[in-house]
Amino acid sequence: MSRIGKKPIFIPEDVNIEIFDQNILVKGSLGSLSQKISEGFQLNLNGNKLLITKNQENKKYKSLHGLYHMLIKNMIIGVTKGFQKKLELVGIGYRAFYNESILDLSLGFSHNIMMQIPEEINIKIESEKAKNTIIILKSYDKQLLGIIAAKIRSFRTPEPYKGKGIRYFGEEVRRKAGKSA
Repeated sequence: MSRIGKKPIFIPEDVNIEIFDQNILVKGSLGSLSQKISEGFQLNLNGNKLLITKNQENKKYKSLHGLYHMLIKNMIIGVTKGFQKKLELVGIGYRAFYNESILDLSLGFSHNIMMQIPEEINIKIESEKAKNTIIILKSYDKQLLGIIAAKIRSFRTPEPYKGKGIRYFGEEVRRKAGKSA
């Protein structure tokens, strides 16, 4: 039994929702997102409330009930406010440059890493002298934002001895003691 799935989703006035077949389309000021819903669910739109009801009482549908609720709620938040993730480059000589949808990362390898960034994501790079470079990712699509941030982080994950690498802003890296002589 999903407590989250039973709650109605309140829709702001500036958000437009269209339901056709088993798809939901959410349009807002920042963009539009769509999501396919399983056959075992029904979407009921009453004024500014959206209610998700399940047609069957399987374990599978019980587990998906809250998931669809949160996916639709995140879509509504995304098209109205948007989401943001910050990545911090910790290490001497680690730099980032962004030019025309290509992110250029200098992470201590023999070559720079070039990554194509989708047009739904906006990137801003803050680099000050004697401070770590910060990459700010903004988007209305929370899933895509998380995937791109995780991909960038995977190029050089933080290592436990010196703490160098790409980490989420504010992330604590557990440090290990080195060799003891």
